[in-house]
Amino acid sequence: MEKKKGHIIKEVVPGSIAEEMGLEPGDKIVAVDNTEIEDVFDYQFLIQDTYIEVLVETKDGEECLLEIEKDFDEDLGIEFDNGLMDEYRHCHNKCIFCFIDQMPKGMRETLYFKDDDSRLSFLQGNYVTLTNMSEHDIDRIVRYHLSPINISFQTMNPELRCKMLNNRFAGDALKKVDTLFEAGITMNGQIVLCKGINDGKELEYSIEKLTEYLPHLESVSVVPVGLSKYRDGLYPLEPFEKEDAEAVIDLIESWQKKIYEKYGTHFVHASDEWYILAEREMPEEERYDGYLQLENGVGMLRLMMNEFEERMTALSKERKLPDSSISGTVSIATGKLAYPYIRRMADRMQEVFPEMKVLVYEIRNDFFGERITVSGLLTGQDIVKQLNGKELGKRLLLPQNVLRSGEDVFLDDMHLPELEKALQVQADIVKSSGYDFVDSILKVFKEVG
Repeated sequence: MEKKKGHIIKEVVPGSIAEEMGLEPGDKIVAVDNTEIEDVFDYQFLIQDTYIEVLVETKDGEECLLEIEKDFDEDLGIEFDNGLMDEYRHCHNKCIFCFIDQMPKGMRETLYFKDDDSRLSFLQGNYVTLTNMSEHDIDRIVRYHLSPINISFQTMNPELRCKMLNNRFAGDALKKVDTLFEAGITMNGQIVLCKGINDGKELEYSIEKLTEYLPHLESVSVVPVGLSKYRDGLYPLEPFEKEDAEAVIDLIESWQKKIYEKYGTHFVHASDEWYILAEREMPEEERYDGYLQLENGVGMLRLMMNEFEERMTALSKERKLPDSSISGTVSIATGKLAYPYIRRMADRMQEVFPEMKVLVYEIRNDFFGERITVSGLLTGQDIVKQLNGKELGKRLLLPQNVLRSGEDVFLDDMHLPELEKALQVQADIVKSSGYDFVDSILKVFKEVG
């Protein structure tokens, strides 16, 4: 067999088949059953059988063929140097709404990478435009039945899609959805709405066309374009105002009623930002169809509020409330979007713990511009600057999404210990659920006293 490039083993799980076979970090998996491995999907598919032959190149450069008998679908216990086992695919579009194009210079290199990789859609929930997806990619999705695949539609008008993505093939790429639909691949969709471009009648047309892909297309979210202050030389886009948000919600909710009557699902959803901009209450939980698009900011605040109430109800059964035994001050920093809801929950906690003081600070996004309101785009420098000299109490609580996943670094490369030193307070990172909100606050008083 011709010598292949192979995939480097990063770690071998103790007690695993790989350890038993003598594999070590630095070795390479070259092929399985005489088949070259393109990426993690090939690997997972090929190792399923009860008998496999694995071609390995050791870190010393020697090749050996391992014959392995195992249970069906049993993992070998290998972690690779690259979790995808391939290079990430770069987006070749020049979308008029792309947020990465609105980033200031001088940030870490990884923040400027535009991915458009269908494999990351399956693995991490990323949204893809389909323009970077070859027929080979489609065939593999169908063969391995990879789902869900998350698709950035933007519009179902092919000509308009070419304009919005600045790609003359963007309209034809929509035909790939037909192949995925016919193969029964589960999909979710997204529309980034740009004022005067794909809203109004164009949005209505898109929703109508997308319903044709039910039930395999499970949901479609409609989110407003994010506009930073770094838009010099970019396509002129206007921000949405309150009356615009009201029109978007009215349109979407009218379609929800029609679709629910016919299919039993609400299907199309307005992100939380629309309701806050329109100054309307979030929809009831039932209208989110199981929260299929939480990562897209659809239903996140409703779920958080419901979880908060559940936790407070459970607390009332566990102990006598109001409870004056817990006293002291904690502080919370959040973005403009979630602030009214965080404030509401803080007030509720102060009602049942009257000696507790919960300070909630709304952090204005000076770094990207005031129109960016989500906490996930807050920087350490904005938090420090706006909290400097403020009362922070026993601890400062920060939402988990202000930090890079798995690390203690903010978007502007400030590390959490730097923020703590600058503000002279210990910061606790809190997950986004309503349960964690309550428990994290109570934990502070339990630990500090």
